[in-house]
Amino acid sequence: MRAIYYDTETTGTKPGKDRIIELAAYDPSNDKTFCTLIHPGCPIPAESTAVCNITDEMVKNAPPFAQIIDDFLAFCEGDVVLIAHNNDSFDKLFMEDEFKRSSRILPSWPFIDTLKWSRKYRPDLPRHSLQFLREAYKIEANQAHRALDDVIILHRVFSQMIDDLDLATVIHLLSQKQDLTRMPFGKHQGKTLSEVPRDYVEWLDTSGALDKKENAELRGAFVTLGILKGR
Repeated sequence: MRAIYYDTETTGTKPGKDRIIELAAYDPSNDKTFCTLIHPGCPIPAESTAVCNITDEMVKNAPPFAQIIDDFLAFCEGDVVLIAHNNDSFDKLFMEDEFKRSSRILPSWPFIDTLKWSRKYRPDLPRHSLQFLREAYKIEANQAHRALDDVIILHRVFSQMIDDLDLATVIHLLSQKQDLTRMPFGKHQGKTLSEVPRDYVEWLDTSGALDKKENAELRGAFVTLGILKGR
């Protein structure tokens, strides 16, 4: 099984509505990279440009996503696992939508979400963003929020996080159900759920944070503890 680290830059944060404007990947086994700007078929919002520094001018002659699919599939040929930070709630969803929009089907690759790994196996850390992990593992700064730079950093960070574990073991460990007993994020991270102030839990609820798919288990745990009412 061969690792392919990948990342997307997009016009926004909503899969199904926003579009991919850059796709990058790194194959450390063969020391090969893949990187392309993508024309999204719509203007890039200023707030997105402020994050990733990709402008309409930069993508005006770039290919649409449909035209880069075969090149990306060729890069990922063989027995591979795709790895991205926040994969399950972001990159994979955007990829699925772009493949569907192009009348193609995203291959049934195994995926690893390094954000989930970090939250599960580094609960001692106060934050789990890629840039925070880069600093925690003492890796020099990169051009954050450009896809290829983030991919290279992710490879270096995750290689340290898993040490000598093979990818099949990583996938297995991530699939294991683990009872949620401690707050996984935020200013009360690491506290047992019963220690988290009720007003903070209620704020998470009213802000919509607990409505996110990745926080469904957390909501259920607070309901079981009687801190929140079930729906």
